[in-house]
Amino acid sequence: MSNVVIRKATPADISILYQFIIDLAIYEKAEHEVLATEETLGKTIFADDSHVFALICELDGVAIGSAIYFFNYSTWLAKSGLYLEDLYVMPEYRGKGAGVMLLKAMAAIAKEKDCARFEWSCLDWNTPSREFYHSLGAVSQDEWVGYRMAGKTLSDFASDLTE
Repeated sequence: MSNVVIRKATPADISILYQFIIDLAIYEKAEHEVLATEETLGKTIFADDSHVFALICELDGVAIGSAIYFFNYSTWLAKSGLYLEDLYVMPEYRGKGAGVMLLKAMAAIAKEKDCARFEWSCLDWNTPSREFYHSLGAVSQDEWVGYRMAGKTLSDFASDLTE
């Protein structure tokens, strides 16, 4: 994989980013949850005031993977952190270093931006990915339980304030 390049995504990459998002959702058994479209990706990731960023991993000029990330904030550390939303490498290229290169590129961005942390989530059943992350020295945060409001629950909860 000596001809691998990690680069910032551009609007010309919207179609491949969208395909990678769909492929990841299929792998995670959640394709039905994807509401994104190529149009909405263009309006969010590539908007002038976007807080979301993407990297493309190419082998010999062909996109084989991507990473989508944003910055969060730790009040305890009074520093930003980099949060990896999606990491995807096409199945036929896994285990050859592309994922490591994407993660290293993001770690370098985190250091460049003086981030205190580089974090991401992984499904509990995704043993191959969890073993991969552990092999890199990443530590799971098992003591934390994630919470989410979405859809009708979010709308109903937010509307209670305005009534």
